[in-house]
Amino acid sequence: MPAPRTVLLTGAAGGLGTLMRGLLPAYGYELRLFDATPIEGVPDAITADLADKAALREAVRGVDAVIHLAGISLEASFDKILRANIEGTYNLYEAAREEGVRRIVFASSNHAVGFTPRPRDGDPLIPIDTPRRPDTYYGLSKCFGEDLAQLYWDQHGVETVSVRIGSCFMEPTSVRMLSVWMSPGDGARLFHAALTADEVGHTVVYGSSDNRRLWWDLSTARALGYEPQDDSEQYAEKLIAEQGELDPENPDHAYLGGHFVTNPPRWPN
Repeated sequence: MPAPRTVLLTGAAGGLGTLMRGLLPAYGYELRLFDATPIEGVPDAITADLADKAALREAVRGVDAVIHLAGISLEASFDKILRANIEGTYNLYEAAREEGVRRIVFASSNHAVGFTPRPRDGDPLIPIDTPRRPDTYYGLSKCFGEDLAQLYWDQHGVETVSVRIGSCFMEPTSVRMLSVWMSPGDGARLFHAALTADEVGHTVVYGSSDNRRLWWDLSTARALGYEPQDDSEQYAEKLIAEQGELDPENPDHAYLGGHFVTNPPRWPN
């Protein structure tokens, strides 16, 4: 499809949102920014909560597409996850439907399949249709988001690319992250592909760079036109020297979700 001109970026004040609002304009996008937290130096950003249906409706009005990053990105109580990630994502989809927005890129997560055993040497890559096995309420909310996206495609014709993001940072910080890391540059390339690919319906993809130690299959992402250019291997020697190789007997190392399966980091508020 033609590249959307105006894109609503929810969660624009977060870590990933901050990276993407710096990188995506180079692809020709005019970003409309939305977050519950004010964005310093951006006076025209929309400061509102996902529970504010009127603000969401106004935010999506007139945009060509949405990249939905907003919500809680760590573990929290079910009540908090319910309000921010489940009800909040529903509110976003309803606003998009009401305003006729036809393409959403939804930030899903590898934690939707976090209890999936990681591949060992010689094992095949984890396919996109592996059964979902969330490792947290957070991961469960991403399963909900993927199902909601499917419903809105089947029922209302709203297309979505659900991106099961690994870890998008400037560089990986753990040996596990060598397998799931997505460089910011590759993140922008993947979001651009998700915004511009033709006839995606509801497509689920894994979001990472083309890492030598990759655990999952990137074929559905590549089918959108995604061409990753980075590899975490340049960081491997230093991280392995500091932390050691992954221990298959350690649950934090044995599953796709890492330490989310045993002691997930908690949302601060």
